[in-house]
Amino acid sequence: MTHPLIAEVRASLKKVADPVKAPQMQAYMKSAMPYRGVSSPEQKAIWKTVFAGHPLESSDVWQRVALTLWREATFREERYGAIALTGLRQYASYRTVAAVPMFEEMIVTGAWWDFVDAIAGRQLGDILRAEPSRMSKLMRRWSRDPDMWKRRSSILCQLTFKRDTDLKLLYECIEPNLDDKQFFIRKAIGWALRQHAWTDPREVKRYVKANRERLSNLSVREALKNVG
Repeated sequence: MTHPLIAEVRASLKKVADPVKAPQMQAYMKSAMPYRGVSSPEQKAIWKTVFAGHPLESSDVWQRVALTLWREATFREERYGAIALTGLRQYASYRTVAAVPMFEEMIVTGAWWDFVDAIAGRQLGDILRAEPSRMSKLMRRWSRDPDMWKRRSSILCQLTFKRDTDLKLLYECIEPNLDDKQFFIRKAIGWALRQHAWTDPREVKRYVKANRERLSNLSVREALKNVG
């Protein structure tokens, strides 16, 4: 039986679908999965209403509902809904290492920046804050994983940490990827460094100078974008 939250998400998206916007959104995201044509503000309004009306009483139910919404999605917005559900403040206590397999599945099967960056920058970061020892070990393993999106996630998981950034962890997640030719890895390295430069520009300049021979031009440009 379909959980009422899932049924209402699907019905709400269908109700405000825009057949003109849908193919444009799909083309922009280079997505094989079609869109309903629901804008980001409209999606947020739907999530706010639907999620508030269907509280999930346990971590197991939360994961089951999110994964069902993810796995059975026929439109990309449904997967955005699954990600939004897993990032709700009210479920912060559910974001533990036990939830990592769910996020890993979303990252590996989603395999595109819109899904991966949302999960890495928020959900994985929350788990890292809550369980730094276990999660740091896992992110170091992910930084060497054959899957590019898991490696990107390990680099981006501290995007919101500011002065709490574990530089040793960040650099150890970047290091195995310095010679990678993939655009999404090079961009992630630069993005992570640029984000930390808002807090400590001198350290980022030092790191870039020390690793200039291995850092790609793209990573360097991104890292130093806001540094004088």
